[in-house]
Amino acid sequence: MTRVVVDASVLAAIVFTEPGAGEWVRRLEGAALFAPTLLRYELQSVARKKCRRAPGRSPRIVQALALALDPRAGITWMDPAPSDVVLIANATGLTAYDASYLCLAGVLDADLVTGDETLAAALNTFAASPQPATGP
Repeated sequence: MTRVVVDASVLAAIVFTEPGAGEWVRRLEGAALFAPTLLRYELQSVARKKCRRAPGRSPRIVQALALALDPRAGITWMDPAPSDVVLIANATGLTAYDASYLCLAGVLDADLVTGDETLAAALNTFAASPQPATGP
């Protein structure tokens, strides 16, 4: 089974049925999903903005959020080491938030699925650059 770290751009599109959600669902089908716990808060922020823009849809938005964050939803929540996140943020120029996704994907040797162009570009750059050797 393929391991995938999913970011807020992708999960929000799926949870709140945004354009392109079907493509993301197909991309994630059959994968083991992982995410930093930061994603929970990012989804809550997206839900809040959507509720503010469409108050009449608030009950559906909140229900979709609850379903996405339910422990049975199939996401394994993990946080990478904070020092590693800072190192990756420094190396890529990403925010610590975005670097958390990239770092977790590296720790798990997983694919990173993102709709964020900046994060995707950093992923491509980071993956192509030589990494420091570890060990004696």
